[in-house]
Amino acid sequence: MKSKLRPLKNRPAFKALAAHAKKIKGLHLRQLFAAAPKRGERMTLEAAGLFLDYSKNRVTSETMKLLGQLAVESGLRARIQAMFRGEKINLTENRAVLHVALRAPRGASRLVDGKNVVPEVHAVLDKMAKFAERIRRGRWLGHTGQRIRNVVNIGIGGSDLGPVMAYEALKHYSQRDLTFRFVSNVDGIDFVEAVRDLAPAETLFIVSSKTFTTQETMTNAESARAWLLAGLGGNRKAVARHFVAVSTNAEKVTAFGIDPANMFGFWDWVGGRYSMDSAIGLSTMLAIGPKNFRALLAGFHQMDEHFRTAPFAKNLPVLLGLLSVWNTEFLGAETVAVLPYENYLKRFPAYLQQLTMESNGKHVTLDGQAVSYQTSPIYWGEPGTNGQHSFYQLIHQGTRLIPCDFIAFLHALTPLGRHHDLLLANVFAQAEALAFGKTAAEVEAEGIPAWLVPHRVFEGNRPSNLLLADRLTPTVLGTLVALYEHVVFTQGAIWNINPFDQWGVELGKALAQRIVPELESRSSPRLQHDSSTNNLIRRYRRLKQ
Repeated sequence: MKSKLRPLKNRPAFKALAAHAKKIKGLHLRQLFAAAPKRGERMTLEAAGLFLDYSKNRVTSETMKLLGQLAVESGLRARIQAMFRGEKINLTENRAVLHVALRAPRGASRLVDGKNVVPEVHAVLDKMAKFAERIRRGRWLGHTGQRIRNVVNIGIGGSDLGPVMAYEALKHYSQRDLTFRFVSNVDGIDFVEAVRDLAPAETLFIVSSKTFTTQETMTNAESARAWLLAGLGGNRKAVARHFVAVSTNAEKVTAFGIDPANMFGFWDWVGGRYSMDSAIGLSTMLAIGPKNFRALLAGFHQMDEHFRTAPFAKNLPVLLGLLSVWNTEFLGAETVAVLPYENYLKRFPAYLQQLTMESNGKHVTLDGQAVSYQTSPIYWGEPGTNGQHSFYQLIHQGTRLIPCDFIAFLHALTPLGRHHDLLLANVFAQAEALAFGKTAAEVEAEGIPAWLVPHRVFEGNRPSNLLLADRLTPTVLGTLVALYEHVVFTQGAIWNINPFDQWGVELGKALAQRIVPELESRSSPRLQHDSSTNNLIRRYRRLKQ
């Protein structure tokens, strides 16, 4: 398919931004703030319960104007509308991209091939809610008549990262007499440790795989079934009382031993990394209850509507997406540190790694042409204040420019003495230190010996965003996740790439399928890999006995 867009570097706004970047290259954030005393008040934006301070980015009003023009020239508005209309904007897989339908309110309309899918979405949500209430109230009994007290979610990628992140983020709201574990890695340690202290008679497994063929997930599911049957006398009828499926393959679900009535479906217009608010979130609903899960969906929807309707200059996801493009293309940043000052969000950076890098880690445009610019930066991070005693040294005084997204909340969910004041003081201080640094003159004024001064200087001029919300609620988590989903969308539109396929994960999986029988064969296989891979396979076969 031939793109109607000009190549990125040929768009007038991109050329203007390149010239502008050279013009302001020497400006320091100290100068920008000194020249505009109210910059810290002016460069803020509030929407859907989130407050953004973006004043500590290395931008001027001219920068923001040109970035807005770039969004227009990149056809961002048309792409947003196409997504919400259910058009098949995932061109390489000929699929609609309609995760926004997962959180559309009852009675809304989102069309795929002319059919409103919202009623189907709510039918699945209602089925999930009924099941969740049975588990949470002790009305679903296991094979031996005992109440379910343990829930183990088995999945990988989007079937794991979203549920794990949401469980940890919303643990404050979870039902504490239920134990939740998550298994994803095909490394057997993951499963063994997850079930080590659990009683089979009280354990429910959720197997999440759209096709019910995902190698890692089904290997773990088969081990879970063997563990359960070993603990319950080998009666295969027990499987139906201790396993449910999130899948669309009723035949394989039934063959596994799961009652298809306990299969929760979703659709091919939901990408795995965008699926935590679909049936993939069943473990989340079991933990926090249907009411809180609906609040989570309401937060997603609030941000969806903001993204869909707000003008670009007042649009949170668009603004953050454009700033990331600026930092990547014109300032040479290669990574983004996501730093939540909220321990419940400890898995949020890991969740964003898949969302951002699996989406925009692409090397060709929508029409298959090689890109001549950088696409997705590397996303990573840890909660504050832990990271301050780890990698912040590199962020402050290292040779790499690392933009930071700080996330903080005005109120603690678990108030304890002066802890929250200290936490917020640290996040505000880190953003200030990154922006303004400390000059040699300031260090000398403290009486520091001349030989030590260079070591104590902080260059500053390091960009950051600071996102603030009142407190971490299910609704706020929904808005936060949807914010980054739409940041990814914005970036993809500027770069003219497809954020919704993931062909890059296929080659390694295909090669692994070829290597597995070569490792397990009783006779020496004829190997036809490169010399390194052949040697590694032979060494493993020789020494694994």
